[in-house]
Amino acid sequence: MGDPVEKALWFIESHFETELSADDVARVAGVSRFHLSRLFALTIGQSVMRYARRRRLSEAARALAAGAPDILTVALAHGYGSHEAFTRAFRDQFGVTPDAVRARGSLDGLDLQEPLRMYAQTNTELSRPRFETLDTLLVAGLGARYAQGGDPAIPLQWQRFGPHIGHIQEQVGSVAYGVIANFDDDNAFDYIAGVEVSRFADLPKDFTSLRIPARGYAVFTHKGHVSSIPATMRAIWQDWLPTSGHKFADAPFFERYDNRFDPNTGAGEVELWLPLES
Repeated sequence: MGDPVEKALWFIESHFETELSADDVARVAGVSRFHLSRLFALTIGQSVMRYARRRRLSEAARALAAGAPDILTVALAHGYGSHEAFTRAFRDQFGVTPDAVRARGSLDGLDLQEPLRMYAQTNTELSRPRFETLDTLLVAGLGARYAQGGDPAIPLQWQRFGPHIGHIQEQVGSVAYGVIANFDDDNAFDYIAGVEVSRFADLPKDFTSLRIPARGYAVFTHKGHVSSIPATMRAIWQDWLPTSGHKFADAPFFERYDNRFDPNTGAGEVELWLPLES
């Protein structure tokens, strides 16, 4: 079923553009508003709506400091219906106006709310994997580099990529891919929220592309909420792999999102494709 706080954190990170209510978040978390309000406050140290408001205003501040073209666009993209409502909330949060932050191009002195980690659960029950051989896969989408445990920011990356799906030249099919690649010694990694394309031509200038060579995979089906994927991954590495007789290759692995997954609620089934040494 998944942890309600994990689900709430995921939903907040994935819906900055929507005006959220406590009832909306509780519905996705699968508990009552009363239950979530108490549990969230005990776990996180602040209320659901305070955290949501601080997170969306913090991301709005980043957009302004980066040179957003106008205040209203930022306001609408972060769940505020008017310039005035956004400016009032922004000033209450940070003590300065959005115009001032955009003009100085800096986040210095702002008390930002960073995304909180969606922690992995224990005792995750794994389904048996199937084994597949996949031809070369070309993936294009929005990429980012994360430090170890960068999962709190990934829902926002998907939110930014979502409007591109179905409007990318050379897109193949409707399946989306979350590709993890290029781990370093500190466990930092690249993550691409993308789709399959037939070739890397005429892509938006801010897109990242990756060619994944043909190889064999162990394919696990994650059932439940997307926020608990880290728990499933940990169970694969700690429980399944040591006794499986297989070795994972030092190569990209990916999440595969098809029509069994609901991006609005984060619930459903996601396939986890892990590369095997030949």
